[in-house]
Amino acid sequence: RTALGVFDGWGAFREPVTSRCYAIAAPSATVGTPQVKAYASVGYWPKSRIRGQFYVRLSKARAPGRELRLTVGSRRFILTGNGAHGWASDPRMDAAIVAAMRSAPSMSVESGTAAGGAIADTYRLRGAATAIDAAALGCAKLR
Repeated sequence: RTALGVFDGWGAFREPVTSRCYAIAAPSATVGTPQVKAYASVGYWPKSRIRGQFYVRLSKARAPGRELRLTVGSRRFILTGNGAHGWASDPRMDAAIVAAMRSAPSMSVESGTAAGGAIADTYRLRGAATAIDAAALGCAKLR
């Protein structure tokens, strides 16, 4: 893995062996005690023609059937996924999430656990746009 840069709380990396690049950050705040290391990322896989794919790993596994809500500034999205994993339902939603991330100060992911507890991971978005652009440029020539 090659670091492309760190921009405030967001980092950008390239993995030439797997031909992927990504921007990634850890949450700035989490409700309760995390069970796994949470992060949000925007990835690029040139060989698969995937650009700007949003992914989040939650700090705790969510209960089956519980809605997974992403709030980016004033925009709200319902993510798909399972357990502690969430992602956009299609490339159009990926693009809308990344666009919202570029102008919002923060985003949060919320759901509920099987035990009835809350999941709420909050991310600062300062530096996110620059890290996303660095990841996109880092994979521009990988095929």
